Amino acid sequence: QVQLVESGGGLVQAGDSLRLSCTASGRTVSVPKMGWFRQAPGKDREFVAVITWSGSTTDYADSVQGRFTISRDNTKNTIYLQMNILKPEDTAVYYCAADNSLSWSQRRRANVYDYWGQGTQVTVSS
Repeated sequence: QVQLVESGGGLVQAGDSLRLSCTASGRTVSVPKMGWFRQAPGKDREFVAVITWSGSTTDYADSVQGRFTISRDNTKNTIYLQMNILKPEDTAVYYCAADNSLSWSQRRRANVYDYWGQGTQVTVSS
């Protein structure tokens, strides 16, 4: 089992930055990749970014490419999502997720992830 706890959300203005953190506990050594998803009211949960255990490979949704950066510190069992130039459309609950599988082709699909955090609210005002 892996437990995930997110933090760092809040209310900011458009153009501001935020950094989200997700700390994992439990059997974290076996998790090949971890990612961030978000869900806005009335919308489906959508992929934001993903990173492999080594940190050598990342992927981003087109909507955040160039503005968001995913990273990890394995000494702290923590991944981060640095969000810059935030827009009102970035407003959502952000979830951290961990996937036990080795598949990279499925990395953007929420239903393949095995563990989820409770989510942290990010609100961007215009």
